[in-house]
Amino acid sequence: MTALSIGKGITLNNAEELEATLRHIGATRYHSLHPFHRLLHGGKLNKGQVQAWALNRYYYQSTIPLKDAMVISRFRDRATRVEWRHRIEDHDGDVGSEGGIERWLKLTEGLGLDSAYVESTEGILPATRFAVEAYVHFCRDKTPLEAIASSLTELFAPNLHEERISGMLQHYDFVNPDIMSYFSRRLSQAPRDAGFALEYVKAHAKTHAEREAVCNALIFKTNVLWVQLDALYHAYVEGHIPPGAFVPKGD
Repeated sequence: MTALSIGKGITLNNAEELEATLRHIGATRYHSLHPFHRLLHGGKLNKGQVQAWALNRYYYQSTIPLKDAMVISRFRDRATRVEWRHRIEDHDGDVGSEGGIERWLKLTEGLGLDSAYVESTEGILPATRFAVEAYVHFCRDKTPLEAIASSLTELFAPNLHEERISGMLQHYDFVNPDIMSYFSRRLSQAPRDAGFALEYVKAHAKTHAEREAVCNALIFKTNVLWVQLDALYHAYVEGHIPPGAFVPKGD
């Protein structure tokens, strides 16, 4: 595989080979492998660095409903729209019910960040904005099949969430179970969403070219997630914070 595609020599003759390749992509490219996550989960970051991560990640989380609305707009099939719609509700919430965005703001507030500042997204890294907007554009411009395939990183999310919950609660005295509620909730939501997306691409990617496009969509999405951590590492671990971005107190 290359940095951007599965390359040549990979067989995708049927749905089973497609799933095997998708799982290999996750095993080798998912951002759980990134050095920044190892620092985060291992208690190696200071509070300001954890704040920077949560602040930047908010932009991704708050954009997910926009991305999912874009996916819904690609389908005339009512059943697919109905199935996908709950993803928006999961993040936006509903009348009288808390959604993922509110739970993420609970995290940033618990870390000591002002919610108005977080929601403004004024302090996020340029690379964060570019990567997240590229994801929305991908779901708008590529085929509906590729738009659904790009969500398949959720296949690998539960293990990461479990590692994050246990690691951060163990290592940081400024973290408690209440502010980690976003991740505990996703332990049940992500497998449901990933299961639908996986079965969808296996059923609808009928040609080798379509299966290859599905795999490349997942590679694209892993790159979207990975580059955000590259930017965080460069800015807040190596110390190269770009002009205008969030600067932790005391740094």
